[in-house]
Amino acid sequence: MELYIPVLVLGAIAAGFAVFSVVVSTLTGPKRYNRARLDSYECGIEPTPQPVGGGRFPVKYYITAMLFIVFDIEIVFLYPLALEFDQMALFGLVEMVIFIATVFVAYVYVWRRGGLDWD
Repeated sequence: MELYIPVLVLGAIAAGFAVFSVVVSTLTGPKRYNRARLDSYECGIEPTPQPVGGGRFPVKYYITAMLFIVFDIEIVFLYPLALEFDQMALFGLVEMVIFIATVFVAYVYVWRRGGLDWD
């Protein structure tokens, strides 16, 4: 149990700081709210009126964002090859060629289906 005491103390300090911050900001923060303060903030520009229901982003925006994240995360798996290439030798090279080939096949599939077209 002695090993967990520092972790529990750190957790108690973190929780105490969080509660303290919320309480102090509630007590010392401004209490006056006006229309401008409750309005949405758009980088210093006057907010544009939104249609009822909030307006819709094109689905292409989300697909492009998800593809970026997927390919970006897959490329992170190439770092072990760069760090330990001497020790992995031919086995590491073959494994990374297979991995890059599967990523490339997925990339070509998305490209052919028009997933990377921004129009």
